[in-house]
Amino acid sequence: MTTSTDLPQLPFARRDVFDVPERYRALRADGPIARVRTQTGDLAWLVTTYEETRRLLADDRLGRSHPDPDRAPRISNSALFGGPSGDFATEKATHDRMRRLLVPAFSRRRTNALREHVQSIVDELLDRMAKRTPPVDLHEELSFPLPALVICELLGVPYEDRDHFRELSDRTAGLADAAASAAAKRELAAYVHRLIAVKRAAPAEDVLSDLVAVADSGREDLTDDDIAAMASSLLFAGHETTVARIDYGTVLLLSHPTQLAALRRDPDLVPGAVEEIMRMAAPSDHGLPRYARVDIEMGDVTIRAGDAVLLLPMAANRDEQVFPDPDRFDIFRTLAEPHLGFGYAHHFCIGAGLARIELQTVFGTLFRRFPTLALAVPAERLRRLTQRLTGGLAELPVTWE
Repeated sequence: MTTSTDLPQLPFARRDVFDVPERYRALRADGPIARVRTQTGDLAWLVTTYEETRRLLADDRLGRSHPDPDRAPRISNSALFGGPSGDFATEKATHDRMRRLLVPAFSRRRTNALREHVQSIVDELLDRMAKRTPPVDLHEELSFPLPALVICELLGVPYEDRDHFRELSDRTAGLADAAASAAAKRELAAYVHRLIAVKRAAPAEDVLSDLVAVADSGREDLTDDDIAAMASSLLFAGHETTVARIDYGTVLLLSHPTQLAALRRDPDLVPGAVEEIMRMAAPSDHGLPRYARVDIEMGDVTIRAGDAVLLLPMAANRDEQVFPDPDRFDIFRTLAEPHLGFGYAHHFCIGAGLARIELQTVFGTLFRRFPTLALAVPAERLRRLTQRLTGGLAELPVTWE
């Protein structure tokens, strides 16, 4: 019998930067949910199967808030996803309002209209990279600046402030120091508050200006604090996750030359390659924290109200019951079920369409422009950022002839 003193302790060890921990598969063999200790030593339920992860992402009995947040179990010391957030009584209404306000900004029509512009940004970044003497850090040349520039333009954030909000994002995403992460989160909100004042005085064609206009019209009960919270989250999520997927996707393709050659020959393979990259890439060990709002029966397990539940799309995306030979990278794979890299149901990422356009543009252009692109160091020497919420690679040295 397992006791609370000998429970599995997160994070689990990995063999390399691309494999997910084998411990997930071992736990999945015993059942869809297991009791674990989090990085902070608190107790949580860890979900490892695809079906249960998808079902719980859509289950309103789980939420991000907690009735007693100061005593809630924590996943990490991150101020963003380390513990509960939001008001327990109004969480669903707040979430529904946020999606109602932001989904139009990321509609298929609006994001598709950006495709040509994203292509021009990628071309410009690669033109600049081509003038450099290899090896170069692709992370700094392409992976970071592309998503950062796109989200800045969409939100209305000055791109010249990118180093400032990048530094704030890095500190907010820190997993080790709770006080430092919380302080950086406050600084990021204060930065957005200053932008709100600018947009109120001189509105432009951007999401921040749209939100300010809605707030000032009185059509929604929307405060500047609400806008700052939404914009801060978008600024963080709108570049951090895509950066990591560009890095990981590049290395995955370079590590599978036959598939990369096929991709170069046939641009129609790009969308499928992007979906496989989203399924396979696992830059972070953190997962998505949820809290049970009521008791939930799951097989022979009872999740008690207030318990922490950790959902792991990266583990679910390697579920061998859903994805045959799940650890094999295969851009020709036909997915019977969609991967959970963008979430699911009412927690499906509102920026998924834009992220897909960015990734499709990168992987449809990078290897055409640099047909001899190669890693400048062995893949096993690439460094993971293990002390950051979003994980990812510290740098990605590449070269070409």
